[in-house]
Amino acid sequence: MAEINFTRVTEFILLGITDKKELKIPLFIIFLSIYMVTVVGNLGLITLIRIDSRLKTPMYFFLSHLAFVDFCYSSSITPKMLGNFLYEKNIISFYACATQLGCFINFMNAECLLLASMAYDRYMAICNPLLYMVLMSPKICVQLVAAPYIYSFMVALYHVILTFRLSYCGSNIINHFYCDDMPLLRLSCSDTHFKQMWIFACAGIMLILSLMVIFVSYVFIISAILRMQSAEGRHKAFSTCGSHMMAVTIFYGTLIFMYLQPSSNHSLDTDKMASVFYTVIVPMLNPLIYSLRNKEVKDALKKALSNNNYALILIKLRQ
Repeated sequence: MAEINFTRVTEFILLGITDKKELKIPLFIIFLSIYMVTVVGNLGLITLIRIDSRLKTPMYFFLSHLAFVDFCYSSSITPKMLGNFLYEKNIISFYACATQLGCFINFMNAECLLLASMAYDRYMAICNPLLYMVLMSPKICVQLVAAPYIYSFMVALYHVILTFRLSYCGSNIINHFYCDDMPLLRLSCSDTHFKQMWIFACAGIMLILSLMVIFVSYVFIISAILRMQSAEGRHKAFSTCGSHMMAVTIFYGTLIFMYLQPSSNHSLDTDKMASVFYTVIVPMLNPLIYSLRNKEVKDALKKALSNNNYALILIKLRQ
């Protein structure tokens, strides 16, 4: 594998979503609005979970970390994407491109594994309710969150090293709105076969293993729910899993479409549309899904927005 020649390519130009000038301002307004909802939704959810004593359970501990990952995930992509709509040329330096790719891979993998950890948590809550707080102790919860972060960071670091040790000696124009592996590999004048195989292998293993944990967990969950005698109990159990299943379906559906198709079928324009969905839309949808479908979160929000509790919120946030 050839060493990168830093004198040849020191920066890249991101083409963005569209080159039609009449669409840039309307798209800027739309995506800026989406990003603002993403930031307020995810940071607001983290704040609610922190200040409300009723949300001090393992489920909300995992949810707060999912919100944190969604916030970081979107923030590593969207601000630079918004620049595409404002500047003639959206230039990103070599090292900034490497950083963006690393953050994207890191938080994408972390989200996959956190969704699997959340499925395991729901399995424990519904199938072992009497031992739930023992089996999902604070120590176990921290381990189930720390492992995704550490693993995702190591995978992202290796991906970035492989990608940016390739030679880029031709065009520096990336046909995308952020630094992603596939459009970067098309610019390389090195042999990218190993890197492409590594992308396919890592994506396949990550998706298969995390989906297997989710699938097996929900097989046991559905079996336990169907054995419940109380209709109210079944409804409550399904309601606690519904938001998670919706988030899993949306997130994994776009990832499977994006990464588990043969490279010969890849169209960068199609990939851009899929990327917009899971890098920009999904991080906005997750806090809405968990908030609008969750009575405890809605009650906590009403309590937090009351004037009598405003000072208490500020005190707790400073602690």
